[in-house]
Amino acid sequence: MTEGPVIAVRGLTKRFGSRTVVDGVDLEVSRGQIHGFLGPNGSGKTTTIRMLCGLLVPDAGEGTCLGLDIRRDAWAIKQRVGYMTQRFSLYEDLTIRENLDFVARLYALKDRRAQVDAALKRLGLTDRAGQLAGTLSGGWKQRLALAACILHRPDLLLLDEPTAGVDPKARREFWDEIHALAADGMTVLVSTHYMDEAERCHRIAYIAYGKLLAKGTVEEVIAGSGLSSWHVAGPERRIAELARTLNGAKGVEMVAPFGATLHVSGQDSAALDAAVAPYREEPGLRWERAEATLEDAFIHLMTGAADNFAGGGAA
Repeated sequence: MTEGPVIAVRGLTKRFGSRTVVDGVDLEVSRGQIHGFLGPNGSGKTTTIRMLCGLLVPDAGEGTCLGLDIRRDAWAIKQRVGYMTQRFSLYEDLTIRENLDFVARLYALKDRRAQVDAALKRLGLTDRAGQLAGTLSGGWKQRLALAACILHRPDLLLLDEPTAGVDPKARREFWDEIHALAADGMTVLVSTHYMDEAERCHRIAYIAYGKLLAKGTVEEVIAGSGLSSWHVAGPERRIAELARTLNGAKGVEMVAPFGATLHVSGQDSAALDAAVAPYREEPGLRWERAEATLEDAFIHLMTGAADNFAGGGAA
């Protein structure tokens, strides 16, 4: 059993040609923790995950994963990690059971049938064990991929945007299982674009354009943004007009419509109050002071980050 943090890296850096895709990232993840890893497309999340599990060698930085050196012990790390990629990577012309049996053979698991049966039962796949993987919906493919990742009982689970493209019910069931795995002692690092998923994590880290911009609990990240917010509700046409009027006004950093409600945020509370003051008493509008949301904080962080990847490329 690994003592100390499951992941502890400092200055993690990766370059592809002239581009620095991951730029001096420090990250620490404790045992049994679900740690969210967030950021826009091309921000460096996938590259970071691949360095952590030994698939990529960092150009700079150091640290450990599961107590093993990320540079010297890549092979040993791979044996103790489950990595679920963005794309479904199992064999679509094999059944669910055949796919899991194949993975069990790769890991040379003893009593393969019992191990596969246990994975099928845990992920609710038993009744579909004979179904071809290629005929599964996105949600069921997701369950199969997770079953394959945990078949060898890893100490660390790395999930790279695992719920992209699946329905809300499947996402919720997936996250219920992730919390059950963490309760059993498994550590999870998961990248996601969904704010509701980020809020289900014990801690989160936000990366944009290769740089780690914020980390902590959800409450700490929101508080660290320093944002103040107002919400105003009213007739849809008036809300749309108000959004155009307030966008770019002094003290207003973000204007986000949500149906017939408008969220208006800024770091300078006094300037924000002055910007909305002329409309506070307008008939038909209902104003209330509100707490900034995690989405507000992330948009604020992204807006202030320098895009040093302009011109394309994914990470």
